[in-house]
Amino acid sequence: MRLPRFFILALGFLTFYSGFAQLTPIGNWREHLPYAQSLQVVNGDDKIWCATAFSIFSIDKDENSIDRISKVNGLNETGIRAIGWDAGTLSLVIAYENSNIDIVSSSGIKNINAVKNSSQTDDKNIYKIYTLNNLAYLSTGIGIIVIDLKKYEVKDTYIIGQTGNKIKINAVTTDNTHLYAATTEGLKKVLLSSPNLSDYRNWQLVSGTNGLSAGELQHVVTTNNQIIISKNDSLFIQDAGNWSFLYADGWKINSITISENKILLSEVNNNNGRISVLNNTGILEMVIQNNMFTRLPLQSNLINNDYWIADSIAGLSKYSNNSFQSYIPNSPKSTGNGQMIVLNNNLWATAGSITDNAQPTANKNGLFKFSANEWKNYNSSLFPTMDSLQDCIALAIDKRNETIWVGSYGGGLFSIDTKNSFRVFKQSSPLQPALFAPGSYRVSGLSFDEENNLWISNYGAVQNLQVRKADGTWRSFAVPFPLSENAVSAIVIDDLNQKWIIAPRGQGLICFNHGASIDNGSDDQWKWFRTGKGNGNLPDNNVLCIASDKNSFIWIGTKQGIGIIQCPQEIFTTSGCEAILPIVQQDNFAGYLFRDEEVRTIAIDGANRKWVGTKNGVWLISEDGDKTIYRFTTENSPLPDNDINTIVVDPNNGEVFFATAKGIISFRSTATEGGTKNKEVLVFPNPVPPGYSGTIAIRGLVNNAIVKITELNGRLVYETRALGGQAIWNGKNYKGESISSGVYMVFINDDAKQEKFATKIVFIRK
Repeated sequence: MRLPRFFILALGFLTFYSGFAQLTPIGNWREHLPYAQSLQVVNGDDKIWCATAFSIFSIDKDENSIDRISKVNGLNETGIRAIGWDAGTLSLVIAYENSNIDIVSSSGIKNINAVKNSSQTDDKNIYKIYTLNNLAYLSTGIGIIVIDLKKYEVKDTYIIGQTGNKIKINAVTTDNTHLYAATTEGLKKVLLSSPNLSDYRNWQLVSGTNGLSAGELQHVVTTNNQIIISKNDSLFIQDAGNWSFLYADGWKINSITISENKILLSEVNNNNGRISVLNNTGILEMVIQNNMFTRLPLQSNLINNDYWIADSIAGLSKYSNNSFQSYIPNSPKSTGNGQMIVLNNNLWATAGSITDNAQPTANKNGLFKFSANEWKNYNSSLFPTMDSLQDCIALAIDKRNETIWVGSYGGGLFSIDTKNSFRVFKQSSPLQPALFAPGSYRVSGLSFDEENNLWISNYGAVQNLQVRKADGTWRSFAVPFPLSENAVSAIVIDDLNQKWIIAPRGQGLICFNHGASIDNGSDDQWKWFRTGKGNGNLPDNNVLCIASDKNSFIWIGTKQGIGIIQCPQEIFTTSGCEAILPIVQQDNFAGYLFRDEEVRTIAIDGANRKWVGTKNGVWLISEDGDKTIYRFTTENSPLPDNDINTIVVDPNNGEVFFATAKGIISFRSTATEGGTKNKEVLVFPNPVPPGYSGTIAIRGLVNNAIVKITELNGRLVYETRALGGQAIWNGKNYKGESISSGVYMVFINDDAKQEKFATKIVFIRK
């Protein structure tokens, strides 16, 4: 049978779709949260659920798939405090660090924000969740909050202090007759049949009677309708109303789980962790301990004779038949606190950070690489030497060979090439320790210039600016200004080969021009930018970030907004150059750009627009800053946190990566890097499937091209201008009408008015 010509064309254009196969559609998000810091593991109906410090994932019980759930696909928050499974409603209860609550079931995700939004000023943190008869009992800092899991509402609150005061509840359980609470005042109980459980006078204090000493209890659980409590890391059991000692081993108990008639203790002792398995009589039957998988276990569960362990360092693992298997979704090891950089579709991110007063934080999580939709972690587990290379904060990539160079704030400089060859530059190089911290080699900024020389900020050193030249030789410089602690950090190199260096600790910004030759110091020029006319006119001396845009303007982010240096070519001339403080119109008011914001990071996209990250979320502003295009916060987007550390844009596909205090997330934006000519023009999606209402992207274009979409007979359907190297289209004609099935032509018109046919788009309507 001969296929219609239309469908032959459609099949041919599937190759265009495959070129974009792994891309997130424009306007969509994807998360890159850490999944190795497990908190809890619970047994669901057909899944095993694991809570991490940042989000949730599940494993089907056939272990064929792992599903991730985050703000990107429905959760309302990032940052988990506790989870619980309710067998009656087949739902997962999630409590967040801010006391918000999500209920996940087959019917979707329901949110209960009453606790979060309560005007309560006391401790309303949710520490544990216990479920029974379609109710969730939340152990909080003020009492027990009861959630109706069918009505998705707060049913009641039990304030049960001795005098009706608010007390912290550490855990809740039942024996089908009484409800028990482990509190700061001791163990309390109330009849489930009581007409008013919220009346504190109906609650009986059990501690201090029948052999149970007075004082706070950490845990309470039920096994065979017998109550077991932990006090000072010892277990006691109630039998016929009396209490007797059950078990102690000298280890700290992080959690107690009753599962399949076993008592599972997740324990730690100094730097060791283990799972102790007891029977119902308190006899130790098994100890599960492994230096890799039980480093800091927070909770464990026995599910179908397999032991599942949630460990805050090792992640989720299963112990079965004397062997361990890890279950960690592919992800970065931790949050990205330092610098990020993209080259050739590879994203690198550092985990390290320093305090606001430039002190180390002893972060050993190294750095991460995101390539072909997979994360790879570089830390001491891969390179043992990295255990001494803490607080990795600075990055640079040698474009000649894609070797990554990393600055450790204390351990010096190291490099990793594409074959994973690892080199450390410390005592064997001109790098110097900080004057006030002998032995601490603090590399706080890195940048390659166009001649492949690597410029290095050597914080605290006498010669605090170093350069490793392209031939491997070094030259050292001392910033000639009285900087406290000889403090220098991030480096940006502009189109004139001038080095812009942040002077942290509120000391402004430095510009350095080495003149005709790095080795000839006679023509070196330096300038120190600070606040005030004649001093550089910065908006604030606390400079936090810098970026060089496509006009060679230097954008400076400070604790009090943005300044722009628009004449970098005049820095060292007699006329000089100072920052301007742009005034923009906001509704009916005019003010300095981001005047009231702590601008922590600025990234430039392919259309020369600016992505600005602050402690209050993200903005995308127009090229000159006078218009807001996007405004993202945790309230209106999947951003995990409003505290933005770093932003970087992948120039090839327009994906924007945000490193926040709660993990990395990315957004597929509209602009890519344009070229001097059209190159591998691709359309996504192509064919455009039935029912598709999203944005259509056309990328690989000459910079800022005019794009025309026509019917086969040449009739104009739509016209637009590319954002850098990418044009976007909503699939409608210039009248705003949806177009019909068929084949459409794409023509590109550059600034020289040269119009060329580029590609075709196939639309398939129902």
